[in-house]
Amino acid sequence: MKTREWCALKVALQSLLAVVLLWGLIVGSANAIITAQFKAQATIVAGCAVLGTGSLFGTLSFGTYPGTGTGGVNGTFVQNTSLTLACTPGVTLNMAINGGSNFTTVRNVMQSGNSLQLPYRIYTDAAHTNEIIVNQNVPLNISSSNNNIILPIYGVLQLNGFSPSGSYTDTLTVTLTW
Repeated sequence: MKTREWCALKVALQSLLAVVLLWGLIVGSANAIITAQFKAQATIVAGCAVLGTGSLFGTLSFGTYPGTGTGGVNGTFVQNTSLTLACTPGVTLNMAINGGSNFTTVRNVMQSGNSLQLPYRIYTDAAHTNEIIVNQNVPLNISSSNNNIILPIYGVLQLNGFSPSGSYTDTLTVTLTW
């Protein structure tokens, strides 16, 4: 064999050996089994959500009375049924209500298109013993079934004996914190 042919054969054998060794590494590593563990973790925090549509949470309705009516009349809060307030278990829910659009020294409903006002107060209980002070947090006792919380809002409107007929309204903002 000539030197030149011998060199070519030597290079070919070296290349073949390199391919075989590389193949052995690839196949050998494909057969290796490595076992390790990892952890799955989540942290859940307490919270609440208002679900549904609409921005009006409800209406405190005092009803219809004659303009000559006097004394206090009770109002009932009717929560918007297209909205649901839901909280996770263990939440401490607080409610604060502002003074409304017509606040003076007390909350007032105002006659539409006029400046005539009638004062009212709001409470967290039907007996009207726990008044909701303007912008002060009131802790709410919520049950273990926290998926449809009804806000405890009760009102007393003071009729003055001479109120022109018409619609009297106020708009309040309720702030819920937890």
